[in-house]
Amino acid sequence: MTIEAKTVDEYISKLPEDRIAAVSKLRETVKSNLPEGFEECINYKMIGFVVPHSIYPSGYHCDPKLPLPFINIASQKNFVALYHSGIYADSKLLDWFVAEYSKHVKTKLDMGKSCIRFKKMEHIPYDLIAELCQKMTVKDWITLYEKNIKG
Repeated sequence: MTIEAKTVDEYISKLPEDRIAAVSKLRETVKSNLPEGFEECINYKMIGFVVPHSIYPSGYHCDPKLPLPFINIASQKNFVALYHSGIYADSKLLDWFVAEYSKHVKTKLDMGKSCIRFKKMEHIPYDLIAELCQKMTVKDWITLYEKNIKG
């Protein structure tokens, strides 16, 4: 499900009614818990939290015109997704998240490489997402990104 929007508020306004509250709360959770320096925008037709060009002029290696992505939130056809690049790039962070998840949610973790899928809005562990957002600064992310990309 692709949502065409120029702003985050427009994106949220186009969501199905049953997802507006959950996506809005997820957005606020991420926004209020990310360390200073990340910027909110529409990125890849999703709600994005990125390292802006003013901090990281090189941008994203796949398309340097784009800022360096970190977290995205999307309403997909059958679920709401939280994409967290730090989980994909840092195995210790991934291990921590996987271990903590079962302490917050009784259902099985549905996850891809960086994508955490929530099929039931009432199962989104906002407290855990808040804690996850606090674990990596802009500087940490840039360092990890460059280590993994430039090797």
